Amino acid sequence: MQVFYVNIGGGEPTVRADFWELVDYATAHHVGVKFSTNGVRITPEVATRLAASDYVDVQISLDGATAEVNDAVRGAGSYDTAVRAMTNLAEAGFRGFKLSVVVTRANVDQLDAFAALADRYGAQLRLTRLRPSGRGADVWDELHPTAAQQRQLYDWLVAAGENVLTGDSFFHLSAYGQALPGLNLCGAGRVVCLIDPVGDVYACPFAIHDEFLAGNVRDTGGFTGVWRISELFAALREPQSAGACASCGHFAPARAVAWRRSSSPVCRWTAPTRSAWWATASTRCSPAETPPHRSRPSTTPARPAPARPRRRVAAAAARCR
Repeated sequence: MQVFYVNIGGGEPTVRADFWELVDYATAHHVGVKFSTNGVRITPEVATRLAASDYVDVQISLDGATAEVNDAVRGAGSYDTAVRAMTNLAEAGFRGFKLSVVVTRANVDQLDAFAALADRYGAQLRLTRLRPSGRGADVWDELHPTAAQQRQLYDWLVAAGENVLTGDSFFHLSAYGQALPGLNLCGAGRVVCLIDPVGDVYACPFAIHDEFLAGNVRDTGGFTGVWRISELFAALREPQSAGACASCGHFAPARAVAWRRSSSPVCRWTAPTRSAWWATASTRCSPAETPPHRSRPSTTPARPAPARPRRRVAAAAARCR
């Protein structure tokens, strides 16, 4: 088994007192480190240190190509902070860092501007979808892209997205026609997972829920054992039935909905309820026709409450050999 990288999340990960200790330990063992930051700690000195490492991937978070749009979401002054960080990285010679953007109702019209901004600083544009998890749940109704905007995003990715990173964020948009670049299925339990502060391993970094709890790194066998023999991970890696979608009269033209559901059979986050999947998968489906989402009962034994709050800390990408 090989771990390719760890993704140190947050909050703002660079404010951790042991952040550099974690980075140095991972890179010393030839494990790459990815982290997303608002840029507040990316000084010229830090940028030079980052540019000197072959194992570190920096993602500068920006949710608007202008200060007006970005700061309305991320707070006053956050646009200038991110731009200053990108300037420092570019001047330190760090080529190919990521400009990381969550696509929202407010910024979907700025995709060309984001691409131009990334080019200006020698960065690579990375787009992700808004998820109703964490703070995203609080702004979901306000910022989740409309059906028309999701089609707009799909058309843009087809026309201009060849060099844009998307991960598994927009695989559901392939229902409009051709498959998009990136991972065209949900990566939970297949290529990514999450390890929380108390060692619990979850299939999805955005679904910290018992249904996605696969084990703990302190269990017998450690992380390798969880990744290789977890019943949950085995289920997520197996082809699934179409579920409730199979009974829908629009199942054939909306088949992508079925595989989207089947690719993560217990996921409420990638089978959202408010209209996302039916709008993107079939123009003939309506909310009233949306089949109910039924998640399977959790088979994971109850665990004592952790001494510390569970927060997103590290997502490990791994592959079994």
